[in-house]
Amino acid sequence: MRLLFKPLLLSAYFLFILSSCSSKQNDKTVKLPGPDAPFDANAFLAYNPKNADKKIDEVMQQLHKTRGFNGNVLVAKHGKIIYEKAIGWADYLHRDSLKISSKFELASVTKTITSTAILMLMEQGKLKLDDDVKKYFPDFPYDGVTIRLLLTHRSGMMNYVYFTDDLYRSQHLNQKKGITNAEEMALIAQYKPRPFNKPNARFLYNNSNFMVLGSIIEKITGQSYADFVQAHIFKPAKMLNTAVYSKAVYDKIPVDVVGHDRGQWRYSVVQNFLDGPVGDKGVYSTVGDLWLYDRALRSGRLLKQATMDSAYVPRNPMIHGHFSYGYGWRIFEAPGKQVIYHTGWWHGFRHIYLRDIKDDITIVLLTNLSNGSLLKLDDLFKVTGMPLVRKSAYNGNGDTSDD
Repeated sequence: MRLLFKPLLLSAYFLFILSSCSSKQNDKTVKLPGPDAPFDANAFLAYNPKNADKKIDEVMQQLHKTRGFNGNVLVAKHGKIIYEKAIGWADYLHRDSLKISSKFELASVTKTITSTAILMLMEQGKLKLDDDVKKYFPDFPYDGVTIRLLLTHRSGMMNYVYFTDDLYRSQHLNQKKGITNAEEMALIAQYKPRPFNKPNARFLYNNSNFMVLGSIIEKITGQSYADFVQAHIFKPAKMLNTAVYSKAVYDKIPVDVVGHDRGQWRYSVVQNFLDGPVGDKGVYSTVGDLWLYDRALRSGRLLKQATMDSAYVPRNPMIHGHFSYGYGWRIFEAPGKQVIYHTGWWHGFRHIYLRDIKDDITIVLLTNLSNGSLLKLDDLFKVTGMPLVRKSAYNGNGDTSDD
């Protein structure tokens, strides 16, 4: 009995050591550098498809088969990518497959970058959040609209997209050449389209707010929006596959991913004059670069922590007890939980970019087939540990519903 007992003890000991080593290897995280420390993008982007999280893969494959998900996905936890995949077509007409490096028009996810740029200028003392737009554009036709109200969608402005579209169609203007931010601001000053309501009356999400913010960035810096965010956000965050593309500058946007609208492949979208203004949209990027953007923000590389904290404060009444909007970010809050996120929907592109602040979980979903697949993410949230970020999942008391 004693002779058998010792080998068994030794075997158990070695198994324990091996399992401990394996566990430690699996638990290794890529630590965040300090604001001034070297930023190792390659370490954050390291990923072996052989180690893909199987549960996440099952969810994504099911979403592709049953809900028509077509796009790129990245999931990271505690500083490491645990799942990354390109699923489907970049351009259905030419049967070009998506690659993980494919660049998507970010649509309203761009607003998070614009807000970061505005807050940078605030930190530099070049603007104040309570500055009136008239300080920078004296012929701006609305009184009492401040930068803070633009950041929180409380300006009361009309939506320039609809106003300009109606104007171009009624006057038979050239719809192929993109309009610049400066030209859009001049049109608003000339025609003075009626606002929806008074400033700060209520939350009213629309693109005008961030188009104006993009224009203010250009006015203050004397640079194009594209050049400013390239130098001050994309470069320090090592976002090498991210750029601003405006139809006012490019006859053809230099990316291979085509947006497809109405949930059907035959409705591919051709960019037009409304793809000229930037700030509300106009940034093109990859799932990997948005992951680096998250790391750069968390590490304090782009903004001071106090500034970022202020951006994540709900600035509007809570919807369903959980959902609000801060400075350029949508917000989900629950006891012990905070998810900072943004959605995007423009010309056949539809996205969601989620950052669980407390548990350090990041999910990036970029799609170019505009359908309802991103409305069915509960299973993905459950397997990743992300809260259910879906307004209809909660009742008026903030409890999770059964649907």
